[in-house]
Amino acid sequence: MTMRYPFSAIAKRGPLKWPDGKKVALILTLNLETWDMTKDTEKAYYAGGPPILPDVLPGNVADFPNFTWREYGQRVGIWRLFDAFDKAKVPASCTINAKTALIRPDIARAPQERGWEVLAHNYEQGELLTDFAKDPKKEREIIEATLKVYKEFYGKPARGWLSSSLRGTVNTPGILKEHGLIHYCDIMNDDQPYLIETDHGPIVSTPYTNEINDFTILTRRGHNTDEFRDILKEELTVLHEEATEQGSGRMMNVGLHPHVSGRAYRVRALKEFLAYAKTLPGVWFATREQVAEWYLANHKGHIV
Repeated sequence: MTMRYPFSAIAKRGPLKWPDGKKVALILTLNLETWDMTKDTEKAYYAGGPPILPDVLPGNVADFPNFTWREYGQRVGIWRLFDAFDKAKVPASCTINAKTALIRPDIARAPQERGWEVLAHNYEQGELLTDFAKDPKKEREIIEATLKVYKEFYGKPARGWLSSSLRGTVNTPGILKEHGLIHYCDIMNDDQPYLIETDHGPIVSTPYTNEINDFTILTRRGHNTDEFRDILKEELTVLHEEATEQGSGRMMNVGLHPHVSGRAYRVRALKEFLAYAKTLPGVWFATREQVAEWYLANHKGHIV
């Protein structure tokens, strides 16, 4: 096992002081994902999230309702979300499959043109690293192929990683650290960053979330647009209050998928949440790289 992190109750930690006295590091994550139409398998093809129609077909049969539901996000939804962020003058943090860069370069270029953060996010969304939990050589090959495409496309190495469907293995953080990455998003157990120890040194956990996530809130649980907005506002409000009262900063991630929150009748929730977040003093519209770099330099005394 090549990853280790201590159990640490948040009430027992030293204070976390964000730059310039900020209270909450708010990270809004747009997932720029690509799925294969078919897979060479008789098994059901898990395309990185719940299907819109529940009767999933074998991988070697084209599932047009589920495939094109997701493809809507690439053709329409992501551009609606880009427009919403542009008008709010708020940056997003984008995760990207290598295949998105290879076959949808206009989508992959859009965050770079805006000066936003882009994280590596597996080669293809329907391929899970956990399928290779017992084959670290194959897992390494997938990670290295993904990082190679990222570097060639963006002209610089990736600094952060999110696994498809957060299905990393105990080997994933060490492989990433070995290749120079500084933060990892799959471990979702905290409202603050912390260090994950690997055989190649520490990597910062900058948690993603399955709770504050449009898939969970809108698709799995069936909340409406107003409820989605209110859940986001409530989460940020409580974190902001805790940071103020306890003198220790918090981190909030919002997971967004363009075929879910990029629908015309849902985007209002995000617009109204961004407007609300901008009214709270001390909200830091941060990138994960900023959080990770700051934490690497300032973590002493936080978790002992």
